[in-house]
Parts: sequence; structure tokens; C-alpha cells
Amino acid sequence: MPGSVKLRSFKKFGQENNGYDFTDEECWSYFLIFLSSKAKKDQPAIRVGFFQLFRFASCREILMMIAGSFCAILHGSAQPLMLLVFGMLTDTFIEYDIELQMLLDPAKECVNNTIQFRNLTQEENLEQNMTRTCGILDIEYEMTNFAYYYVGIGAAVFILGYFQISLWVTAAARQIQIIRMMYFRKVMRMEIGWFDCTSVGELNTRMSDDINKINDAIADQVSIFIQRFTTFACGFLMGFVKGWKLTLVIIAVSPLIGVGAALMALFVAKLTGQELQAYAKAGAVADEVLSAIRTVAAFGGERKEVERYDKNLISAQRWGIRKGLIMGFFTGYMWFIIFLCYALAFWYGSSLVVDTQEYSPGTLLQVFFGVLIAALNLGQASPCLEAFASGRGAATIIFETIEREPEIDCMSEAGYKLDKVKGDIEFHNVTFHYPSRPEVKILDKLSLPVKSGETTAFVGPSGAGKSTAVQLIQRFYDPKEGMVTLDGHDIRGLNIQWLRSLMGIVEQEPVLFATTIAENIRYGRPGVSSDDIIKAAKEANAYNFIMDLPQRFDTLVGEGGGQMSGGQKQRIAIGRALVRNPRILLLDMATSALDNESEAVVQEALDKVRMGRTTISIAHRLSTIKNADVIVGFEHGRAVERGKHDELLERKGVYFTLVTLQSQGDKALNEKARQMAEGENAGKTDEESKGLLRAGSYRESLRASIRRRTKSQLSNIIPESSVPIAGELGPRSYSQSQAFGAEDKSAIPEEEEEVVEPAPVSRILKYNAPEWPYMLFGSIGAAINGGVNPVYSLLFSQILATFTMPDATEQRNAINGICLFFVLVGLISFFTQMLQGYAFSKSGELLTRRLRRLGFQAMLGQEIGWFDDHKNSPGALTTRLATDASQVQGATGSQIGMIVNSMTNIGVAIIISFYFSWKLTMVIMCFLPFLALSGGFQAKMLTGFAKQDKESMESAGQISGEALNNIRTIAGLGKERNFVEKYEAQLDAPYRAALSKANVYGACYGFAQCIVFLANSASYRFGGYLVRQEGLHFSMVFRVISAIVTSGTALGRASSYTPDYAKAKISAARFFQLLDRVPKINIYSIQGQTWSDFRGDLEFIDCKFTYPTRPDIQVLNGLTVSVKPGQTLAFVGSSGCGKSTSIQLLERFYDPDHGRVLVDGHDSTKVNVAFLRSKIGIVSQEPILFDCSIAENIRYGDNQRDISMNDIISASKKAQLHDFVMALPEKYDTNVGSQGSQLSRGQKQRIAIARAIIRDPKILLLDEATSALDTESEKTVQEALDKAREGRTCIVIAHRLSTIQNSDIIAVMSRGYLMEKGNHEQLMGKKGAYYKLVTTGAPIS
Repeated sequence: MPGSVKLRSFKKFGQENNGYDFTDEECWSYFLIFLSSKAKKDQPAIRVGFFQLFRFASCREILMMIAGSFCAILHGSAQPLMLLVFGMLTDTFIEYDIELQMLLDPAKECVNNTIQFRNLTQEENLEQNMTRTCGILDIEYEMTNFAYYYVGIGAAVFILGYFQISLWVTAAARQIQIIRMMYFRKVMRMEIGWFDCTSVGELNTRMSDDINKINDAIADQVSIFIQRFTTFACGFLMGFVKGWKLTLVIIAVSPLIGVGAALMALFVAKLTGQELQAYAKAGAVADEVLSAIRTVAAFGGERKEVERYDKNLISAQRWGIRKGLIMGFFTGYMWFIIFLCYALAFWYGSSLVVDTQEYSPGTLLQVFFGVLIAALNLGQASPCLEAFASGRGAATIIFETIEREPEIDCMSEAGYKLDKVKGDIEFHNVTFHYPSRPEVKILDKLSLPVKSGETTAFVGPSGAGKSTAVQLIQRFYDPKEGMVTLDGHDIRGLNIQWLRSLMGIVEQEPVLFATTIAENIRYGRPGVSSDDIIKAAKEANAYNFIMDLPQRFDTLVGEGGGQMSGGQKQRIAIGRALVRNPRILLLDMATSALDNESEAVVQEALDKVRMGRTTISIAHRLSTIKNADVIVGFEHGRAVERGKHDELLERKGVYFTLVTLQSQGDKALNEKARQMAEGENAGKTDEESKGLLRAGSYRESLRASIRRRTKSQLSNIIPESSVPIAGELGPRSYSQSQAFGAEDKSAIPEEEEEVVEPAPVSRILKYNAPEWPYMLFGSIGAAINGGVNPVYSLLFSQILATFTMPDATEQRNAINGICLFFVLVGLISFFTQMLQGYAFSKSGELLTRRLRRLGFQAMLGQEIGWFDDHKNSPGALTTRLATDASQVQGATGSQIGMIVNSMTNIGVAIIISFYFSWKLTMVIMCFLPFLALSGGFQAKMLTGFAKQDKESMESAGQISGEALNNIRTIAGLGKERNFVEKYEAQLDAPYRAALSKANVYGACYGFAQCIVFLANSASYRFGGYLVRQEGLHFSMVFRVISAIVTSGTALGRASSYTPDYAKAKISAARFFQLLDRVPKINIYSIQGQTWSDFRGDLEFIDCKFTYPTRPDIQVLNGLTVSVKPGQTLAFVGSSGCGKSTSIQLLERFYDPDHGRVLVDGHDSTKVNVAFLRSKIGIVSQEPILFDCSIAENIRYGDNQRDISMNDIISASKKAQLHDFVMALPEKYDTNVGSQGSQLSRGQKQRIAIARAIIRDPKILLLDEATSALDTESEKTVQEALDKAREGRTCIVIAHRLSTIQNSDIIAVMSRGYLMEKGNHEQLMGKKGAYYKLVTTGAPIS
């Protein structure tokens, strides 16, 4: 034993070592993290330092990342480098222009490359300081040189960009592959207790999403961050080196922008919070109403609820509009400050150029743009930080799992293997509780020997610890105290894989893997021959049915064995257990989920194979236990008795009670079966599969791991619902109903969102039509905003032009004028931004509110069957109201603003540039498609890759999903390694994909970055040509280039909004689908018959019905029954026989598939729905109250008129409610709480009765109205009901005889049709089903 421990710690040591094979920074980051984690204990800490994300990098990856970073640093310095060239280029142009200006003066001429006055001698010229050169400057030659610089920088950028991205992405791909492998390998090594505490869904998301987040944090984002940060540093450096004065002036203003941005973020967060809170109220209303949709429908409260919902939407709308206004205000403020900044920089800068002549104009531009670029890049670098943070957050849990040492390591080599195994198992004082529920003690000092070669049966009520004992033998868990021994050796000292290989286990819900039958059996023991498989199949009674299948042993069993029936799965599982040739056979309820026929076959197989092995069998059916060698009775985690069948019967203990209960139940069942054998398959009576719903503790923890069965199989075993019957208290069939509970949750296949065609924008705008004035003004604002950018290029080039003016005062005035103009433009921009923000948020919020209201109204108008579909559960619908409606704004509202803005921007820019120089414009326009393309291409590529990644990870995900869902089975078979290997093989594809992606993505990135440089080189070279040959003024070159470039960015902006736009169109389409759906039963329609003398004469004629969500289960099967006005009809019968369904047909929640329901002789489907429902009052078993006062709840009974307080009081007196209400402090204004939680059941029930009475209905439906009450409240409520019944047609569903006896007609139902009807005396005389029910005295079910 000690050896194994040492070994383990050694391994741990090694792992630590390879964790830290780099830099000292580790220790520092560790230390800092340690400090910071002390500082913030309350936040969910990110406990992984940034550099620790790279802990799985090998030397090769580290080198790649270093090379990539180096490229990124060089790339980052390219933009500032370009500014140097740009400055020199500007100076050259200005020199040239000054020369031209001077030579325009007729008194001057160019002599010997200097400009001289014509009428003066050389000496006089020198005295006049005429030394300016001329004729040397060849502008075209200079521009050609600059063009080469640009092309050179562009080429370098392309290469650097490519390497920077591809090296990082490649390195990350390798590391991510390692992390995936390590993580999955470690998860598969964890002990079962760990899986109890961690949900499989969570593990699956971690394996996909969280690891992808780490990938984002260690791939291209890092290099882009390095590049941008370098640009930021170099830009500022350049500013300070070239001109520190101007740089300081610009920096001095920048806090104003920062403050604006911070305030804006703060306000927006606050307002968004307020808006969400306001909407949460409306959402709560929607949720409450949709959860109680049957009550709302029954009382015709739809319109009232829509109003209530709408009221709550108003405040949300107000906050949304405020948010828009504030955002507009701050955006305007930022633009205003930016333009002020421009004005200040150019004003101060030009004074430095003109007055003190410290700077050349080129230096001014270098400094100004240097600082601007630095600031921009700093802003762009910040999103990367977000990716790093989320990556570190995701890594925390993943790395912790990778570091965690499993308590029971199934892959460890440590531990003994015995030479000879006899198979004696013994529990010594074992105490145990599940790690997921430490407060529940499952086994309590259990001591119990299991002899080798014998069959021992464990019996006892659910939760007594039988299954737990079996799991301890498999060493899925270790006991807290005591030990389990095999042949006298503590199993903790034995090698786990070897120990588990001795055991064959057959569970209640056997898990098969999604492969062939032969492979499934082969899982039992690796490298087994086909003969062995056939032999095992024969022993398991599976051979014959396998040979009948078309592909025999190569038949695929489907996901989770879904293609096989229960009995077939069970026999394959037994074959799998037998092929191991186990010494110990564990049968955990191996036959309980089967019907009688398959049970007999499987049981026979089990009896064959038990010979000569140590067998432990857990079962609830007597037939399975009787012939065991030893029977052990469990109770409360102890073995209270053991012995043979006859001995234990004499002891009259646990076993005796189980047996007697069961045989009684069997008798009753057989009787019933005989009666119902008229053409029915007697094998599956309703009762057979309903028993106690006592949930075993182990079953609870197993729920997570139970796989889903297909619905059709379920319906074979379990009828519509499960209610305990007194006749059969034997716990044996609790397992079915329980299985049903667990299955039901998971049997819903997760469907993909159905694909909808995006909605046409015209239709969305139609809904926004009333807001046209807002949208008009908003668009005007947006258009002016769009025009501002190109105007900036006008002003900018104008400033450059002033530097060549010969007259100083004129020059000064021009500069001041331009700076003032900048301020003016800023002011205009401020107001138009506010206008745009407010107008569009107003129109958008109004649209959202209108859509939510319409959507909610449409939802309430659907027929009830629509709500049964799980896609339309209250949760899903409220989410749809919340998100879809607000996403539709993305196609109108601010979106229109964006589009108008970009359009005018581009339009104005193109008009300006064509006006000033159409030739140059044409040249630059050639590059525009590339500029736009490269941006679009990048986005497209990334989404394309994301999809590809998803697909390539899918097969790996299937394997991991199957492995995690069936972890117990895999552990029992010792197949963890198999799955790890299969998973790792699947990881190759995503890795390959990532490598190819690295190259393509790198190339695209490089291209997108370098195209700007190439465009510049071409346009400035051509500009030089035009200036020289066609006498174009040089400022025009700058004007055209900067105008087009700004319009290019606008194009980019417009295209970046397309995802929102597409989302909006799809959301809108989903919404319109809802609005356009025509309900099968329309509440809002005025059509349909109404009549004044409503009597309440009801007749069901041959009604057949299945629920739309379960078309395979026939609920009503030709029901024919009638009730005259004023009579009371009672429905009696077992659960799921269609009693409540018939009431729902009468309410017209559904219409029958076949047959008719007549009301006063009118066919119910032709009657106006609202009219019919207004004549019916209903009190159901669990009445649903709304979260408002008692008076409001009672008032809800009649939503057609205003109800006075007197009416309410008289109704509550009739319902025996008044006295109780008057005793409350707030009387009728007492709030009942959410779903009536503040009241007892009897009180809720009486409020519901008052609510039904206040309608003054002609028909009263009582669905189990008293069944949930204790005797005392039942009496009161029953009295109230008897009063309410007077003079009304009444249909009662009840389980207690007292409630039914005095009905006019009693109808006994079974399986959806009428077995017998008559009044109490007549039925007792018939001695049929009713008589039986009454005499056994059981509650009728």
C-alpha cells in the first residue's frame, strides 16, 4: 500500500515540474495572484495568471510565440514609420508650392537655381535675402521615391502580418489540443462522486466553450494586442521626439474625452439596468400569465392581461428613451471635444510653424497624427484585454480540474492483483453518504457477508441502501468508515481495473453504446473472439433475436441503445457482462423495467448464468427473489435480516411486509385484468405500472446518468400519469414511475431552432409607421452627422494650403478662420448627434413596446394545445418577448441612423473628391473595393472558420458526450482508456483545420493591413504627376485622398452593423410567424353561435381524442355520456383514463379529433369561444391564483363587467370564505403572494370557488376540487361546493366516495371510454367495477 501512495506523489511532482518550465515571471505572477486573491475573497476569483495560460507550451511553441511577437512589434512600428514618410512628403509638396507661388510674381525669375528679382543685380538680391532655390525640386521624382517607401513598408507589413498571426494561431492550436487531451483524460480518471457533484452539461460546455475562450486568449489576440500597443508607444514617442510642445497640448485635452467616455459607460450601464428592471416586471407578468394560461383562458382574462402587461412596458420604454438621449448627448460631446482638439492643435501648431518657425508643416502633421494614431490604437487594444480576462476565467476551472488528483484513480497501476479469487465479499461496519448529499446517511454501520458461489438477494424499501452497497463493491465510492473486503483483502488495496474486471454488472437501465451489437458485447472484455461473443449471446438468451435481425450482430443499436426494446437491451447487457466471465455477478433490478414476457426470458437467462458465481441480486419482484440462496432485508442503511424465503416469512419482518403487500396487489390486479380482457391486451393494465413514488436516494443521484429512452417505449410501460394505488403498495413498481419522472425530463429531444426566412424590412417599418416624424428628424440628424467627416478633410487640406501663403497677416487670418470653423462643425455635430440619438431611440422603443404587446396578445390568443409543445413553454415564450422584440430595433431605430449616416458620409466624400479632381479620385477608387473587401473578407473568414471548428469538434463532442453521460457503465467495464484514445484520435481534425486556418487567416490579415499603404503609394505618386503636369494645387491631393479614406472607414462601419441587422430580420421573422399563426380555436373572434337562454344541457357523442404533443396515446376512445340541465355528473376512474380531458374538451381548450360535444344541442366547435367559456366556472385540484389581492383574484372570475365589492362579499360568503378573510389584517386587500403562496390549500381552494361563483356560471366543473385537502378543510370546502352546485349543471371528478355518492349520474371510465354509468344504487346493484371500488374502500383512481 505505502508504495502506491509514494508512486502517486511522485507523479504529482513531475506534473508540477512540467508546469513551470519557464520564466521567473511565473513566480512573480504567482506571488501577485496570491496577494490579489487575498485581497478579493468575495469575487469569483480568476486564479490563473496570464502567463500560466501558456503552461502547456513546448519549446517549439514558445519559439513560435516569441517570433510572432517580434513580428507584431515590427508591424506595430510600421504606422508611425509611415508618418515619418508622410511628413517628408508634405514638406516636399509645400516647398514646391511656395516655389510656384513666388514664381507667379512677374517681378521674379529663376536664375542659377535661385529665385531673384529681375531688375536687381546679384549683390542686391543677396542683400534682399533672396536665396530660395528653384528648379532643383523634381516633384515627380520625389513622389516616385516616396511611393517606393510606401510600397516597401506595405510589403513588409504583409509579410509581418502573415507571420505574426499564423505563428501565434499555430502555437495556440497545438496548446489547445494538449489542453483538450489533458482535460478529458483527467475527467475520465475522476471518481464517480466527482460526477455526482458536477453536471454533465457543465462538463460539455467546458470542453467546448471554455476551451475556446482559452484559445481566444492565447491565439491571434495576443499578437494583435502587442502590435497595437507598439503602435501606441511609437506614436507617442514620435510625438514627443518630433515636437513635445504640441504633444503636451494635445494630451492636456484628452482627459476630457476619457471622462466623457467613462461617464457615458456609467450612465448607459445604469440606465440599461433600470430598463431591464422595468422590463423584468413586465416579464414577470408575462411569465405568470403564460404559466397559468389555462386559468386565464377559462376565465376569459386575455384582454385584461394584455393591458396589465402593457402598463408595465411603459416604464421600460421610458428608460430606453432616456438611454438613447444620454448616449446621443455623450456621443455628441465626444465629437465636439474631438473637433475642439483639432482646432486647438492646428491653431497652436500653425503658430509654431508660422510665427516661431520651430516646426515644419510636415512635423506638425507627424506630431498630430502620431498622437491621434496612438490614442486610436490604445482604444483598439482594449477589447483584447477582455478576451484575455475571459480566457483566464475559463482556464481557472479547467486547470484546476487538470491539477486535481482523483480520490479513486481508475487508471492507476497501483494495488495488488490476487492470484486466485474465491469471491467472498464482506462489509465491515460500513458507513457511507454520497458526496453530493453529505447530510443524508445512506449506509449506517452495515455489516454483511456474501458467500462465494451463492446467490444473495437484497430486498428492502427504496433508499435503504441496496444499490449503494453494490456500488461500494465496484469501488465507485469509498466508505467513510469501515471497509469492504474481497477474500479478506480490503478492496482499497487492490488494483481498480483488475477488481472491476472480476465483476459483471447488469443494471436496471442498461447503457449501450452507439455502435453494433457485437461491439457492445465486446466492450465486456477486450480482444474477445467472435465465438465467445456468440456463446455469451446464447447464454443471455439473446442469440435468437439477434439472428432474426437483418444485419445480425452488426446491427447498430442507436444512441443509448434507442433502437432496441427494453428486453433486448437488457439481454445484450447481460451478454456483455457474461463475456467477461466474471467471478462476481451484480444484478441491480435487472428485470424491473421489463414487461412480463421479456422478464421471463431475461430471468431465465440470469438463472442459467448464476451457477457457480457469487451473485448479488437486487430486485423488487418476488418471482426473482424466491429461489435465491440467501435473502438479505435492508432498512435504513442496515441489513436487518437474512435467511431463506421461508425463514424470513416466519420472522414477519421487512421481507414479510413486502411479500404480503405484493401478493395482495397481484390478486387485485389479476381480477381487474380478467374484467378488462374484452379485446384489450390484459398484460398491461393501467395499474400495473403505477406504484409508490418513493424515490430511492441512489436513484436520485443516478437520475443524471439515466439515458433517455424513446417515447414510444415509454408509452408501452407507463400510461399517462402515475398515481399511487392503495391496492398495490409494493415498492416494486415504484421504479417505473420513477424512471418515467427522470425520462420525462430528458425525453424531449433538443430540437434545433426551426429555420425562418428573414422578414422583409418593409414589414418591420410598417409596424414603425406611426413614428415617422421621429424617424424623419433622426434621419436629418444622421445625414448632417454623416456630412461632418468629409468636411473635416476639406478643412484639413485648407490648413495645409495656408502654409504656402506669402502674406503673413492673411495667413494668420485664414488659419484662425479655419480653426473657428472646426469649432462650429463640432457644435453642429453635438446637436445633431443628440437629435439622432433621441429620435431613433424614441421610435425604436415605441416599436419594441408595440411588438411586445402584439406578441403577447398573439400568444394569449393561441389554443391551449400550442402551449403543450415544449418549444412554447412559458420560459421560452417570455424570453422570446424579451429578446426578439428588442432585437427587431436593430432593423429600424438606430440602425436606420447608422445607414443614413454612412450613406451621406460616402456620398458627400465622393462628391467633394470628384469635384476637386476626378482623375485622382478614379485612381483611388480602384483601391476602395479592396479596402472594403479585406474587412469583409476577414469577418467572413472568421465566421466561416468558427463554423468549421464547430463541425470538426462535433465528432469529438459526440464521443465525450457519450462517455460523460454513461460514466458509470464505462467505469464498471473499465473502458476509460478506450474512450480517451477515441477522443484524442478525433482531435486531430480540428487541429489540422486550425493549422490551415492559421495560414489563410495570416495571409488575409497581412493583405488587409498592407492595402492601405499600397493605396497611398499609388495615389500620392499620381498626385505628384497631376501637380506637375496639370497644375493641380497640392492641397487638392490631400483633400481628395483624405475624403475618400474617411468614406472608406464609413463603409467599414456600415458593414460592421450588418450582423445586428440580419439578427433583427430573423427575430422579426420569428415574431411575425407568431403574429401570423392562425390559432385552431380563436378567442378574439366574434364569429360563432351565441344564444340567450343558455340551459347547460351537455352531451358527449362518441368523442375520440389524443393530445397533439402525444399523438400515439389515445386518451378518449369513443366517450358517450350526457347530462341534463341542473344535474350532477361524476366521473370516476383511474388516472389517465380521460376524466380531466373530457372537461378540457367542454371548455374548448381542445376540440375532439372525432365525435362531437353538444352544448344545448349546438356543436361546441361552432359556438363562440368567449361566449361558451363565460358560461362555465371551473375549480381545479391545484387552483392557480395571481400575485395580487384576494379581491382582485375573485374579481378575475368575471372579466366582462365591473364587479362591485358587494358582489365579491356575497360570492365569498357562498364559498365559506368571508369569515376567514375578515380575520386578516388587510381583509380583502391581502396579497396572496406569487401563485397564492401566502395561503393554505383550503383557503386557496375557497378563493377559487368564489372566483367560479362570481361568474354565475350555468355549468360548474369541479376537477378534484377537494382531493388535496385535509379532512377539516375538506368539509368546509365541500359544503361550499354543495351550495354552489344548486341549480347548475355540474361535472365532478373526484376520488373520494363521499363527494360522489349523491351525484345524479356516476360514470365509471377506463382507457377513455365509459364502462358503466348510473346512480350510486344502480351501480352497486350491478356489482361491476364501481362496486369493487366502493367495497375495497380505496380512493378511486
